[in-house]
Amino acid sequence: MTTSSRAVVLEAFGEPLQMHTYDVPAPKDMAALVRVGFAGVCGTDVHLQAGRLSIPTPVVLGHEAVGRIDALGAGLTHDVLGAPLAEGDWVSWLNNIACGRCYYCLVEGRPTLCTGSRRIYGINQRADEWPHVSGGWSDYIYLQPGTVLVKLPEVASPQEAISLGCAGPTAVHGALDEVRIRPGDTVVVQGSGPVGMAAAMYAELAGARHVVVVGGPAARLETAARLGVGQAHVDIFETTDPAERARIVRAETRRGEGADVVVEATGVPAAVAEAIDLVRPDGQVSVVGQYTDHGPTPINPHLITRKNLTISGSWGFGARHYIGYVSSLPQLLDRFDLAALVTEYPLEQAESAVADVKAGSVLKAVLRIGGR
Repeated sequence: MTTSSRAVVLEAFGEPLQMHTYDVPAPKDMAALVRVGFAGVCGTDVHLQAGRLSIPTPVVLGHEAVGRIDALGAGLTHDVLGAPLAEGDWVSWLNNIACGRCYYCLVEGRPTLCTGSRRIYGINQRADEWPHVSGGWSDYIYLQPGTVLVKLPEVASPQEAISLGCAGPTAVHGALDEVRIRPGDTVVVQGSGPVGMAAAMYAELAGARHVVVVGGPAARLETAARLGVGQAHVDIFETTDPAERARIVRAETRRGEGADVVVEATGVPAAVAEAIDLVRPDGQVSVVGQYTDHGPTPINPHLITRKNLTISGSWGFGARHYIGYVSSLPQLLDRFDLAALVTEYPLEQAESAVADVKAGSVLKAVLRIGGR
């Protein structure tokens, strides 16, 4: 029986990641111990290492992962959808546990805005406190009681399930919950990273007639085109003038008026003003990409009023978004080669994976830890 686990630890902001070894805990009641198979590397991990988000350190990174159940605590017999669980099952899990008691959890039904003790795997769980292995960049992860645990659909391989990481449920929230995409709509997605790609995929599943992906670099847009993600692709590095980009994008829309829905998934503040310019009168804008604070940007509020726009913010994702993502994997796989998004790295190369994500040289970096 394995008694120790390697784990990649962020000890201090701006410093190289460290490999530590921790004792593997036995699961208590309603908890689970999972042998991690694959763990995603997200843009948020780049921000965490750089110190752009206030989190406790040291921390085992990794807020997106899939793995096999190694041991189940007493009372944990089924996943959140009622499927029976057993050792060896491939599972994934919601990366946060909201407090369930604050105003936003109980009254507003918005657990992503939880103001209580919201626990997030791989982000705010200290590695120097029990159970230590509370992040996915580890041989094992301890899933605490209250975790939304989901058995993977048989049609989805672990690599396919992790291919969109937290981008999948983020897109379910931002592109399906906060705005309404109707069959026949024209949708513009700003951003060609994992969140933008996922948003474009879900726009198509929702029945959009025409999806325009505005992003870059060219290799990402070529991947999107090859996988059938979007019908038109506009390279921001090739067309650097926002006015010219707007002209090109509007030419892809009905009557040249603009998109029915624009999903901003760039993280660049100026893209929000551009989204307002790209959407048609009485259209909808979902601002998903501003996860870290890159500062203010000028906008023309007159356009919001004159166009009668609906603009929504979308912060993170909750249980229904995560379940929606996992449940939709069969439909996504019917249309898109999700595994083609992935570049794999061994756990020992986590630092290189983060660097490649920061450089934008890969679309989705994934640490292969346990594999199949």
